[in-house]
Formats: sequence, C-alpha cells, structure tokens
Amino acid sequence: MDALDASKLLDEELYSRQLYVLGSPAMQRIQGARVLVSGLQGLGAEVAKNLVLMGVGSLTLHDPHPTCWSDLAAQFLLSEQDLERSRAEASQELLAQLNRAVQVVVHTGDITEDLLLDFQVVVLTAAKLEEQLKVGTLCHKHGVCFLAADTRGLVGQLFCDFGEDFTVQDPTEAEPLTAAIQHISQGSPGILTLRKGANTHYFRDGDLVTFSGIEGMVELNDCDPRSIHVREDGSLEIGDTTTFSRYLRGGAITEVKRPKTVRHKSLDTALLQPHVVAQSSQEVHRAHCLHQAFCALHKFQHLHGRPPQPWDPVDAETVVGLAQDLEPLKWTEEEPLEQPLDEALVRTVALSSGGVLSPMVAMLGAVAAQEVLKAISRKFMPLDQWLYFDALDCLPEDGELLPSPEDCAPRGSRYDGQIAVFGAGFQEKLSRQHYLLVGAGAIGCELLKVFALVGLGARNSGGLTVVDMDHIERSNLSRQFLFRSQDIGRPKAEVAAAAARRLNPDLQVIPLTYPLDPTTEHIYGDNFFSHVDGVAAALDSFQARRYVAARCTHYLKPLLEAGTLGTRGSAKVFMPHVTEAYRAPASAAASEDAPYPVCTVRHFPSTAEHTLQWARDEFEGLFRLSAETINHHQQAHTSLADMDGPQTLTLLKPVLGVLRVRPQNWQDCVAWALGHWKLRFHYGIKQLLRHFPPNKVLEDGTPFWSGPKQCPQPLEFDTNQDMHLLYVLAAANLYAQMHGLPGSQDSTALRELLKLLPQPDPQQMAPIFASNLELASASAEFGPEQLKELNKALEFWTVGPPLKPLMFEKDDDSNFHVDFVAAAASLRCQNYGIPPVSRAQFHHLKWTCWDRLKVPAGQPERTLELLLAHLQEQHGLRVRMLLHGPALLYSAGWSPEKQAQRLPLRVTELVQQVTGQVLAPGLRVLVLELSCEGEEEDTAFPPLHYEL
Repeated sequence: MDALDASKLLDEELYSRQLYVLGSPAMQRIQGARVLVSGLQGLGAEVAKNLVLMGVGSLTLHDPHPTCWSDLAAQFLLSEQDLERSRAEASQELLAQLNRAVQVVVHTGDITEDLLLDFQVVVLTAAKLEEQLKVGTLCHKHGVCFLAADTRGLVGQLFCDFGEDFTVQDPTEAEPLTAAIQHISQGSPGILTLRKGANTHYFRDGDLVTFSGIEGMVELNDCDPRSIHVREDGSLEIGDTTTFSRYLRGGAITEVKRPKTVRHKSLDTALLQPHVVAQSSQEVHRAHCLHQAFCALHKFQHLHGRPPQPWDPVDAETVVGLAQDLEPLKWTEEEPLEQPLDEALVRTVALSSGGVLSPMVAMLGAVAAQEVLKAISRKFMPLDQWLYFDALDCLPEDGELLPSPEDCAPRGSRYDGQIAVFGAGFQEKLSRQHYLLVGAGAIGCELLKVFALVGLGARNSGGLTVVDMDHIERSNLSRQFLFRSQDIGRPKAEVAAAAARRLNPDLQVIPLTYPLDPTTEHIYGDNFFSHVDGVAAALDSFQARRYVAARCTHYLKPLLEAGTLGTRGSAKVFMPHVTEAYRAPASAAASEDAPYPVCTVRHFPSTAEHTLQWARDEFEGLFRLSAETINHHQQAHTSLADMDGPQTLTLLKPVLGVLRVRPQNWQDCVAWALGHWKLRFHYGIKQLLRHFPPNKVLEDGTPFWSGPKQCPQPLEFDTNQDMHLLYVLAAANLYAQMHGLPGSQDSTALRELLKLLPQPDPQQMAPIFASNLELASASAEFGPEQLKELNKALEFWTVGPPLKPLMFEKDDDSNFHVDFVAAAASLRCQNYGIPPVSRAQFHHLKWTCWDRLKVPAGQPERTLELLLAHLQEQHGLRVRMLLHGPALLYSAGWSPEKQAQRLPLRVTELVQQVTGQVLAPGLRVLVLELSCEGEEEDTAFPPLHYEL
C-alpha cells in the first residue's frame, strides 16, 4: 500500500491531538509498527495501554505468569477474578477495547531469536537481568530497537538501545523557527534584518534556512537551504545577494531542521559504562549509585531465588554488600572521577524495593512508551541510554516513623504491593482521605486511575469527588483511556467515575457536572470544602487553574496541579502559606490575559497571536452575537433604525453579506462564505489601502507602513489553495448550523460548486471601518438608502425559526469551529506577510479570554459605584472611561456633580438612561468597554461581559 492509500485509513479525528505533534508521516509509521511487550505487571500494562492508545499496528503481549494479589496494586487491567490466570491473557481483551484498530495478541511460548525478527521494537519490563541481556544482545544484533524497564518500590529504571546507527529525522518537538523579514540588503554577504519583535536570539551560527513570500528579491523564495551567520546586532548574514533583485517588502525566514545520528551501546556493554546526562555531578553520582543498587538487587534475586523482603534489615545489608562487591563502573571522559558508593541510598532502595506502586509505574510506563514512539517515528531525540528516577523523598525523614517488616507483610489484599512500601497504617490513612478532582480529561483519567488503585478514599469515611462539565467526544478516546466509543456524548465526570469504580469496587466516588467557577460558589462553598482533604486540578485553561488555586488558598487545602503541552508535561504541589502561591507561566499569562490593542488586531497585525485574536473575534461576531441580535429583533419586532446604531449595523452587515434573503440550502451558505472570504481577505484589504496607501508618509516624513505596521496585500481566491477552501468549507458549515440547515464535509464537491457560483458584487460587501482609523463615524457609511436595504434584508430573518447562536468549542474537531479560526488566522497572516502558523503551533496558542462578571442569583444588581469598586479591588483597574457600544456611561473627567448623579445608578438603569433604549427582557449580557488610568493610549482590555 502506498503512502497515499495508507493516509486514507488514518483516523484523523481520533488521533487529532497526536497528529498536531507528530505529523501524518510519523503517524503512518506508527500505524504500521509491530511491538512486543514482555512482562504484564503494572509497568508492562502501562506501556501496553499507551501504545494501544497511540495506535500502533500490532501489539504482542508476553507474560505466562499467574496473577497474584500484589499485581492489583498497580495493574489496572486485572481484578480479583483474574487471580491465578495468566497476566497476558487476562489483559488482552481490555487492552483491545481501548482501540479496535490495533491488533492485540498473546504469545505464550518463549522469546526466541526468530520471534524477535518479527518486531520493530521489543520492550521487557520487570525481567531478570539474564533475560534482559539475552534479548538485548539479539535485538542489537538484528537492528531491533530494545527497551528494558523496571520499578522497585520508589525507584525506576529505563534502558534504551536503538542500535549503532539510528537516524533521528526530526530531533526536536519544536516547530522550525520562523520569523518575519524587515529588510534584505544586496551585497556579499547580504544582510537580513528581522522585523521588530522577532526572536532573533533563537537563530544560531551555521543554521540552515529557507525563505518564502519575499517581494522583490524573489530569487531567495524556495531556494536551497542557506547557512547563516548571526551578527552582534541580531541581523543575519545570508550569503551573496549581489546579483539578486532589489528587496521590496515582506517575506519570512524559516529554519531547516537537520537529521541527527544516534549511536547506542548494547546492554552488556552499557551495564559497565552507564552514561548519564544530569544537571549536576551530585545527580550523576546518585544515578550511578541507583544503577549499582539495581545490579545488586538482580544479584540478590539470582542467589536467593526471591527479591528482598520488605523492610527486612538483614536482606537490605546483604544487598549493600553485593553492591560493594560489584565490578567498578568504567567512567567516560565526561565523568572521570569515581565517587564512593552511597551505602545509605542503596540500603533505602533495598528496604523499600519489595513493593510496586501505581504512580511509579504510570510515570515510567509513560516515558517508556514515549521512547517506543521515538523508535518507530524517528521523531525527537531518544534517551542516551539510561534513565533513573526515584521518589524516595516520599518516605518519612524521621527513621522512627519508617514501617516495620510486620507492618509491611502481605495481607491477601489488592493493596499488598503498596503496603510493602508504606505499611498497613499508611494504607488505612489513605483510605479515609476525601479528595476533589477537577477535570476528567487526559490527566484527570490518569489521576483517577491512580487514586482508584492506591485506594484513596476507599473507606466509608473517605471519598473522591470528580468535577467536569464537558461531554465525551471521539477525539478524546486516543488519550482519555477511561472512555469508550459507546460513551461519546455522555458527561465525562459520570463515565469516569463509573470506570474508576470498576477498577476498584471499594472506591467511594461522586461525579458532579456543575462547573467550578464563581457562578457555583453556592454549590462549592464552605460546607463542600470543609469535607475535602486536598484538591487535584487537571484543567486546560490558566484562568480556571488560577480560580481553583485561589479557592484552595482560601480554604487552606493542598493543591496538586498538572498539565501537558505536546510531549512535555509538568506537575507541582502547592501548600497554602507553606510553598509559593500558584502562578501561571509568564508566557501563558501574557497570551491569555493581555489582549492586544483593538486597532492593532483589526487593521495592523504583526504577529500570529494578533491574527488568532482577530479570527476568534470574527467567530464571535458572525456566528454568535449576530444570531443573538437577530433573535432579539424577531422577538421585539424592532427595525434596524431602532437598534443600537452603528455598532449593530457593523455587526449585521457581514452576516447578511451577499445574501439578501434567508439562506435556503447548502449552496446559499457556500455563496455567503465565498462572499465573506472576499470581503475579509480581498476587498477589505483594498479599502484599507485606499485609506492608507502603500506610499503614505506621516507629517515627520516617516513612512506610515514601517516598523511593526506591515503593508498588507489583498489575496485572490483560488480553489486550489487548501486554506482558501478550508475557510469557505468551515464558514459555510457554521452559517448552515446557525440557520438550522444541513452542511457538508465534501471538499471535492465544494471545489466544483465554487466554480459554478457567480462572483460576489463588491458593492454589497464594502466593509465598515471603526472610527479609530479616521475622524469619521462608522454610521456615516450608512445612508438612508443603505439602512432601508438592510432593514428589508433583515425582514427575511423574521420568517422561520430563531437562529442558533454558536458557542465556541475548541475541543471538538468535527464542528468546524477550530477549522474556521485556524483558516481565518492563516489567511490573515498571508495578507500581512506574517509567518504562517502550523496546525500544531495553532493549537499551542492560547485563546483570547473575556472577563465575565455575573449578577449573583437572588442578589441585587450592582450599582455603577460598586462595579467600579469591584474592578479596582479584584483587578487593580482604576477605570477612566466605561462605554456600552458608542454610549459613554462614565468618565473620570466629569465633574463631581455629574459623577454623583451616575454612581448610585444600577448598571442596567445607567445603560437605559444614557442610550435612551429599554433593555430587552431576554437580554442576558451587557458588553462594556474599559479604558483605565495610567495605561498607554493603545492599551486594550478585554470587554467586560456583565451577565444579567
């Protein structure tokens, strides 16, 4: 099957998040991969689960050993009914249910040389050292990627051998660096200056780059990669440009990634030469001591036919002696000094090594599966070659509080593996805890699994509450393993809670689907938090994380906060008044909470973030606010002349677009979408250039289009351009959804339909510019005839059912919401010569957020004075002006008498008094614009959504 045919079988909806990170070629390789996992205790089950979710072609399980009680502490695929049954056979069906596209089979015989030849990657978990050496040697001989992983109590080990000549095609997860060009000189060398604000420090001497979108010096566009030299001032030498055409404007420079070759040693050699990469010599020494501890544990097992007994001091001293007698490690040039063995560390490892812990196997199983993915896809640098991880700091610092051998003895319980490390007393305390888990997505499912296996809240006095207001979508299934295809559409919290009870019937878990935010503090209030011992947050917005962190601080509850981004992840614990308070990363705070100046976003964008915010605003205006406005017109039977002046007219005209009747079918929706494409990316840009021509010069002689202001160029619609087609497809489907009409996903048929449609009349699509461009009001663009025409067009919307306002949903890849915003932002980038945003980069950008202030149910509405006080106290904003549409509600420059007249009024009373309009009975939100004292003139704050 060729690549084109194979791509048709790739389930892009299911693997959407994975595709953004890996790309289609890597996913094709993963779909064809054959992997063997030997050892199906907790660690092997985690590796297998992750590989099935990733979508490997086939997964072979090998573990003929019978299930025992200690397995249940960390092996989520097994239950009491599987005791004495083969681990591999008992795990097969549940693994297969995670992804029916993956062939999951069981191998019951020995692992032979011939068997290994059938696989691209082989993973051994919890295997004896003799087995690791035998299989590792054969894999190294035949070029099969080999991994060995193991956990012993609170310590984990991972080894990778990808062969002596393994080529990594894409060494880093980061997208190739792209920056906008300000100027290129003719000369030898040519000097390239980046646009102001570009990340010049990311380019390095010797980097290979290509160029695109340049006007004038077109010889550089799509040229062979060129090597650059970074000058002290940040400009770049790009080679000889003497004979090239003179540079005019625009363009982008893009880094070209280079493959790297990895050379791994076989396990028998690497055992004595364990190269470890660490941040300090102390960490390197600790890793080497852990390496010797594992070797000594293997030796103990070989001599005694069993592992050390939990917390047995005699067995522990035997392990320390074996570690001391091991052959010294052979140090490399980078690690020339040999340090003495840390006997206390080895002793602690031996004492606590008799158990297995769900959090440990989950962490190491995720890393191991990630390394398998690297071996298959040849993306991202693999480990070199050993990884050691320990959580020994979980043990009490006071030696007298450490568990005794009697406290850690087996009890024929599903928690025996955990009791072997922490003791039965600790298990009893854990079972009586009551925790709140906020978020049942990818991380939330993993946390819930761990909580169930460790027995958190598994007694009547304990419990677990899961809060999530979202519903399950198909794209969730590739990473949220508690959900199945039959659960699509159901609440995440309820399905996750039921799945957790199946993992551990003792678990006391309650699902709640109310959001945890300021609107529900009557639910999650004093009484609720008084019964909570701690909180775990697995949320996908920093706004929500900050709110949960603030509630934990208020109620003095510990908080575990975790998140992921691509192949990276983070987790942190916050203790009120003990650790530092929760703070979102600076980059996230900037992107989520600091909107860009409105004028910049609308007319003078210079970054991809500007275009993303513009596209997000487009979605809101076209498919939500317009529908709400028209519905209000239907209910109130008012004309446009009675509505909110220029603001309403500006909102409605693009929605009506080229149509003057209500759309009746898919073709009408496509015609509207095509017209709007031309309005935004062609005619709108041409009208902007009529206001500000490319050669416009300011009074001081400075060109208007200079610095961050890049002169835009209108686009010509082309059905052969994928992004052009995607925009029309998404916009037409959203327009159809808003009008209750059937849509279409057939891009081929759409391309043919577009060829038959008449070209839109530019006179019907003249865009409306805000008054911040010139000293002319937007209403001047609407004469009596235009107003009459719009009123006539709007009459068609009073016939038929109300429109459906679309609430933006970023997690559903099938509803065209994300497609529309992505396509709109990309086309906007093309207009202004901004480096394009890839799909992966697009999903890493943060969405624009608006502040919302709700009138609490049953409480009186705020007066203007209380509203201003709230903004000062909660957000530190001293409001200079407050506007509703074009109406000025408040000004700090007014006389004290005038302010005294306005401040006692309720906000809705003030709006009605100033605008002279009675607010509609069904109105839910007032959108207020703020400008604040002490801020720059072009500083923009998010609109304040005052919810009634």
